[in-house]
Amino acid sequence: MSPYRPVAGKSLKRKVETRRPRRTFVIFCEGERTEPEYFNALKREPEVRDAAAVDIRVEAGASGSVPLTLVRLAIEARSRSSDERGEVDEFWCVFDVEWPRNHPRLREAMELAAQNQIKVAVSNPCFELWLALHFADHRSFLSNTQARRLRRSHDGQSDKGLAGGKYMPNKKVAAQRAASLDRYHLGNGTSFPHNNPSSGMHQLLSAMLPASDEERD
Repeated sequence: MSPYRPVAGKSLKRKVETRRPRRTFVIFCEGERTEPEYFNALKREPEVRDAAAVDIRVEAGASGSVPLTLVRLAIEARSRSSDERGEVDEFWCVFDVEWPRNHPRLREAMELAAQNQIKVAVSNPCFELWLALHFADHRSFLSNTQARRLRRSHDGQSDKGLAGGKYMPNKKVAAQRAASLDRYHLGNGTSFPHNNPSSGMHQLLSAMLPASDEERD
């Protein structure tokens, strides 16, 4: 007889590590350098690359396009992916409102996106507001020029291009600040496109990053 006796009440089954399935994101953005460089830095983050198991493909070929054009490109890509039985989980468009002169047909772009299961991350007035939120909270109205100046005051970089390493350590803090801005505008009854400053980038970041243990519970 074997001298080994299992401890009562304790399972002998070996624990199998579970891994979150990879999720694929296709992101259409209007920036020529700044937005693509930010996302390229983000996709290199171990938390995104490994723990979140996210594969991001930035479609920078649409640089300079207005929001409606970006949404139409995303719809076409989603249709092709479905026809080819692709494994893209989410299609996103990242674009700006622009102040003092708004992008044309903004509402039409957002409505068309919603009708075709395209998600949007809109920054108001522009993406530079999202970048500035990595360093400090901000709640007063900004024009594009003011947002760019604010961003430069924090990172000391030119308008075009960025060093992603300066931003990645603060990405979750930036998301918290952006979410707080949403609540601030909601409390004030301020709606799009007058919700300046704001950025929907926190929603995209939340979709890509893995949930914490507290969120799973």
